[in-house]
Amino acid sequence: MVYARATLAVILSLITIGLTGCFSSHPEDIQAFLKPPEVNVTAENYVLQPPDEIEVHCFKVPEIHLQLQRIRPDGKVSFEALGEIEVAGKTPEEVADVLEQKVSELYTLIGDNPIEVRVVAYESKVFYVLGQVFMPGPKIYTGRDTVLSAIADARPNAMAWVERIQVIRPSEDEDTKPKIFEVNFERMRLRGDTSKNVLLLEGDIVYVPPTILAVLGLKVEELIRPITRALYGTYIVEQSLQGRPVYGGYGVYGGR
Repeated sequence: MVYARATLAVILSLITIGLTGCFSSHPEDIQAFLKPPEVNVTAENYVLQPPDEIEVHCFKVPEIHLQLQRIRPDGKVSFEALGEIEVAGKTPEEVADVLEQKVSELYTLIGDNPIEVRVVAYESKVFYVLGQVFMPGPKIYTGRDTVLSAIADARPNAMAWVERIQVIRPSEDEDTKPKIFEVNFERMRLRGDTSKNVLLLEGDIVYVPPTILAVLGLKVEELIRPITRALYGTYIVEQSLQGRPVYGGYGVYGGR
């Protein structure tokens, strides 16, 4: 018993050291992120890409008014009277200017902003929530996504180390390190501490690591799984050779 406890203590210590080494967060890296009250992020600044969807408002021109258009893979949308228009890489306001130029060849437009383009489906940009959550994977980026909303939507599971969630902004430059800081979601949830509730950008990663005990359980399961499969396979073969039915498993030739 003493030996087993000592072994477990050593394993836990090694896992703790390993996990600590995996966390390379720096508190000062939070300065690279903006907080919601500090910036005005609107759809006007959103750069359109496939497969975003837009809606055109121009009640003077029935041919395009309330037209819904999903941006094609080639970056274009098309209207019956105006033809194809390149919209990828442009903001909604810039697309409205292009449409205005096209429409003015056929109609007389009155007013400063006769055409309005609205984004109705944000589909082209994502950020990621990974690790010990019920709903991992890419998430649609809207421009107003915060760390708190991202974690809450992904729903950490029982194995999540919610006190050490990592927020990562990758770097496209090989010579520049990614920005990483740590968030204590439990403090956010229980105390209402939103001091680290920053705005996410496209491509950001929120990683929810497993607790030390969860890592231990996963490692033990990883070690035991091949052994249990081998033992179970041997059991099935023996039962089949003796002519005994195997319930809840597979026979020698794959049948139940």
